[in-house]
Amino acid sequence: MNLETENAMSSSNRHITEAKRTAELEELLIDAEADDEAVQQSHPILRRPWLLLLGLILVALNLRPALSSMAPMLSDISKTLGLSAAQAGLLTTLPVLCLGLFAPLAPILARRFGAERVVLGILLTLAGGIILRSSFGEIGLFAGSVLAGASIGVIGVLLPGIVKRDFAKHAGTMTGVYTMALCLGAAMAAGATVPLSEHFDKSWALGLGFWVIPALAAAIFWLPQVGQKHGAHNVAYRVRGLLRDPLAWQVTLYMGLQSSLAYIVFGWLPSILIGRGLTPTQAGLVLSGSVIIQLASSLAAPWLATRGKDQRLAIVIVMALTLGGLFGCLYAPIEGLWGWAILLGLGQGGTFSLALTLIVLRSRDSHVAANLSSMAQGFGYTLASMGPFAVGIVHDWTGGWNAIGWIFGVIGLGAILAGLGAGRSLYVQVVSEKV
Repeated sequence: MNLETENAMSSSNRHITEAKRTAELEELLIDAEADDEAVQQSHPILRRPWLLLLGLILVALNLRPALSSMAPMLSDISKTLGLSAAQAGLLTTLPVLCLGLFAPLAPILARRFGAERVVLGILLTLAGGIILRSSFGEIGLFAGSVLAGASIGVIGVLLPGIVKRDFAKHAGTMTGVYTMALCLGAAMAAGATVPLSEHFDKSWALGLGFWVIPALAAAIFWLPQVGQKHGAHNVAYRVRGLLRDPLAWQVTLYMGLQSSLAYIVFGWLPSILIGRGLTPTQAGLVLSGSVIIQLASSLAAPWLATRGKDQRLAIVIVMALTLGGLFGCLYAPIEGLWGWAILLGLGQGGTFSLALTLIVLRSRDSHVAANLSSMAQGFGYTLASMGPFAVGIVHDWTGGWNAIGWIFGVIGLGAILAGLGAGRSLYVQVVSEKV
């Protein structure tokens, strides 16, 4: 066999491997499960799969409204309750912090009570959090935000495992459906909350409280799943050495820093735009439109990223789009705002999906990927929560928005540097063994 033939075969094998990793990305539906995650097996008889699909879509729709509905109302809430910018920043920070802190509880609860029962109970808890933050003034606002964030953190871990178990043959399609539902829920809440509050005599509490209705509707449609039989058995794996691996930390930093920019947008973009002269309704619509645009790039970016030798160029491109959109929304003439919002959506949809893609591509098998996902999302979301809080602090100190461009720049540069490390075609160096 000559050298040219060997090189051709090597190239072919590399592309086959990349294609296989792309398929794994679709099938794994990576979540934040812990080291002793249960490996779910599909039950041979799943009655009424359409009802499960409808329930999953409705549950996924509720994973973002509690977060994105707050931002367009933040200015009115702050004025009504007399919140400082730092307190408002804390209000946007707490739910994100809870995403990371409460996610590890999900596999523990699922093993104890069953995933379907936990999802139902947590949906009701989410509904309670939405009611609480709309009903009891400042204390209720903060307590309800914590409860809502904790609920989303737990459900966000459980849903991908359920999808993988019961729709294993259609995992790629379900990945798209799941992503679409997330984006749609976020966009609906961002765009509709202010008009709803104006309909209810300009009551921010009723505008926020409205989102308890879809949460309760999801719980009703999920109720039949509690009585369904979903077969499963547990195979425990232990992965050692992850916390000592530099590549794992680069993946984690990239996840956390890109998430920080995302939750700054969710928490503060409408307030920034209101400060530039938009009405709350207009600001909410801009955020909603930007989130909808994320759908296109979130589906396209992983596919494009796996076509090259590694993901470094893709990471730089999507982060450049994100920073360009952020700086445009902050500093550019307001007449071109929608163009910058579209640019921002294209960038942020790509950064998030690439962060999930890296978890799979840097892992040798699904057990390593699950543990790397737990590390990246647990530590990452905790880190991400600092971004919205920092914006509130800087705004409080300066009395304006111009200085937060430095926050965008520092976080974006850090994400690029972490991404250049995480995007290399390497595996994390760990030991995965059955226990």
